[in-house]
Amino acid sequence: MASISIMLIIIISLVSVMAFSNREVIKQFQFNAFKVYHKKQYYRLLTHALVHANWEHLIVNMIVLWSFGGVVEHYFEINFGGYASYYYLALFVGSVILSSTWSLIKQRNNVYYNAVGASGGVSAILFAAIFFNPWEPIYFFGVLPMPGIIFGVLYLYYSFYMSRKKLDNIGHDAHFLGAVIGFCTPMLIRPSLFWDFIALLFSPSGH
Repeated sequence: MASISIMLIIIISLVSVMAFSNREVIKQFQFNAFKVYHKKQYYRLLTHALVHANWEHLIVNMIVLWSFGGVVEHYFEINFGGYASYYYLALFVGSVILSSTWSLIKQRNNVYYNAVGASGGVSAILFAAIFFNPWEPIYFFGVLPMPGIIFGVLYLYYSFYMSRKKLDNIGHDAHFLGAVIGFCTPMLIRPSLFWDFIALLFSPSGH
């Protein structure tokens, strides 16, 4: 059976590539807080993850999902057995939706606020991987190896800082919330995993 991560990558990539040559798809799928809140177009909370701003945006998200998705699926299978696939899919979809809620609240009266991309869900998968193996190296910018837990702290700080400063058009709120959701979800499903994380975090070997 093909992994859920691969199926998500195929679906998101196909829709995104189609949208590159048909801007109407982006207009119909993108997250627009005003239309979600005032026109009740709730589907946008999910469909915005199927389209991306450009090739770089798509490729980066899909590389991260491919790199860590299979890892998280494996950990879910070990810890959650027959429910692993359902929990994994719920994590990704739920993170896509919930990571946009803060932007929805803040931008609900801003008709010009739009966002696209699966970054909320991808951040959740990345941080779920960090939760299960906090000392596994993550390659910063694809080159510099850094323990996952250190990368995670820096990522959260950067996302929070950039969200407050509003220096660009990137949805840093979604990145931050998606990361928090991804890190906390395994513990919500099985609270005893918190102690497994603590043991790994303070293990002399990091394993």
